[in-house]
Amino acid sequence: MTSRQLEIDPKKTNIVRFRMSREARRRQLIEIAVKYFSRFGFQGASTKAIAKEAGVTEAIIYRHFSTKEHLYSAILDYKLQQSGTQEWINELHKLAEANRDEELFRSVARKVLDAYARDPDFQRLMFRAAIENHDISMLLHQKVGLPVYEFLRDYIARRQREGAFRKCDPGVAVFALVALPSYFGIVSRVFQLKVVTASQSDLLNTATDLILNGMSARNLQRKHRTGRSSPPSNKRTD
Repeated sequence: MTSRQLEIDPKKTNIVRFRMSREARRRQLIEIAVKYFSRFGFQGASTKAIAKEAGVTEAIIYRHFSTKEHLYSAILDYKLQQSGTQEWINELHKLAEANRDEELFRSVARKVLDAYARDPDFQRLMFRAAIENHDISMLLHQKVGLPVYEFLRDYIARRQREGAFRKCDPGVAVFALVALPSYFGIVSRVFQLKVVTASQSDLLNTATDLILNGMSARNLQRKHRTGRSSPPSNKRTD
């Protein structure tokens, strides 16, 4: 079945309309809802306004989503599926099994940067949800945030035991890894402030170098031998 079906208005035979498939209409309503909820919050956004922009009646919204709350919650599952989150998590596990530290850290930083660059409206929505103390923000934390945090924390702790990383609180190290790309995304995408001129590629390289060189046990040993910090890595990739 195609996403849109041809329909001729019997009252106005010179007007041809297209009827969306059920799945296409559902996607459309979710995308419009993201925009309105991100701007006005859960309480401020109305299903009437969402329906008007979609070119349908409110009754159509309630055919797809039983309540406004259901529409709001459906956004999370849709966005997680759209972003390929599970595939990315599987990739992280493969990199971890091979002890590919730099590629793993780079993948995390890239995922954060891409999330803000590709879908700033959804990031604004999550900020509003947290401020409004809505369950959707906690659901995202439970489904993605916490599992990824625990995975990275345990990976860093293992690499510390193996002597690859310097000793520190592995949980704090995870926050250090995520902080730079997250803050850049908040400032540049959510608040749309052009504070730095670095490209996303440059930022990705910097974030990866900082965390990798900061965590490296070899750099710490070199510092102790020479009494000074080792120079930063010059390796760059696009």
